[in-house]
This record gives sequence, C-alpha cells and structure tokens, in this order.
Amino acid sequence: MKAYWFDNLPGDQREPHDSGREVAPEYLASLGITHFNYPSVDSVNELAAQRGYKNRDEITISPATMGDVYEDKVKMFFHEHLHEDEEIRYILDGGGFFDVRSKDDDWVRIQLEKHDLMIMPAGIYHRFTTDTKNYTKAMRLFKDDPKWTPLNRGDETDKNSFRQDYLKMRDGGAVAT
Repeated sequence: MKAYWFDNLPGDQREPHDSGREVAPEYLASLGITHFNYPSVDSVNELAAQRGYKNRDEITISPATMGDVYEDKVKMFFHEHLHEDEEIRYILDGGGFFDVRSKDDDWVRIQLEKHDLMIMPAGIYHRFTTDTKNYTKAMRLFKDDPKWTPLNRGDETDKNSFRQDYLKMRDGGAVAT
C-alpha cells in the first residue's frame, strides 16, 4: 500500500496522480483507515472472524470480465460517495486506487496491490478506480447481507446519520449508538 495526496491535475483517473507528498499511516488511522498486508487468505479469515464478518464475495473488474460496461462502471465507481457499511477490501490480484477525503476535504489516494487489505469506516466519502492495468480482483467482506447502495455526496448525504457518526469518530467526539 502506498498513500499520498492526490495531485488534482487533469488526466485519466487511472493514472497515479501522485503529488509526491506521502501520507503517513498515522494520518490514515486518524481518518479511520486500517491497512494490512496478508499474503495468505488464512489471515483474512482470522480477521473476518475477529470482526464478525460472515459473508464475502469476489469481484473482478476488467474489460475482459465486464465487456462493454467496463468503462461506464469504472466511471460510476469514481463518483464520490459513502456507504452505510464498513468496507473491507482484500486485493487478490491486480490493483487499484481508493481515494478518501481528508479532514480538510482534500483527496488522499491509497494505492492497493495484491495482498493489501483495507478497512474503511461507514460514512467516509470515497471513490474507487482501477489503475492503468485495468484489472482488479478483490474480495469484499460483510458482517451481514451487503448493502451496495452508494450514496453520492450532496446535502442529504452530509446529514446522513452514518456520515455524522463518522465525523464524530474522526474528530474525536462521541459517536451516537
């Protein structure tokens, strides 16, 4: 895993967009981002058991597996959104980028490669794209049945209870239960 400030320059979203300014793991932790590198799925299974993740699936994002809808799907994944579930992604093969919003609303780009596992909290604004190799095979883990509804950023989403709880957690306040 590599994390850095997104350069915000024009160009294909799948390019690295590396500003040359790294982001420390401690800063990612302050945003609620957790990262591991697990060469074995056994380690993923242990983490899933510890965190109560009962369900999982695998997704392959590539032109070969998705055909004509690939470009549209990659653009859709890149729209800024949040989920009401914690997200765990384990990269089985290939790679990609998750961009997450910083405390100052800037983009932090997180490059994940094979064997990287990342946990993002519910309520964090983010987006995803493949890299220039156009290939990501990932395992997605869930506590219960997955809720794949992306809630695109807007006034309503800013008021979403999961977003509000995330901001309280991120900023050191108490989280409503």
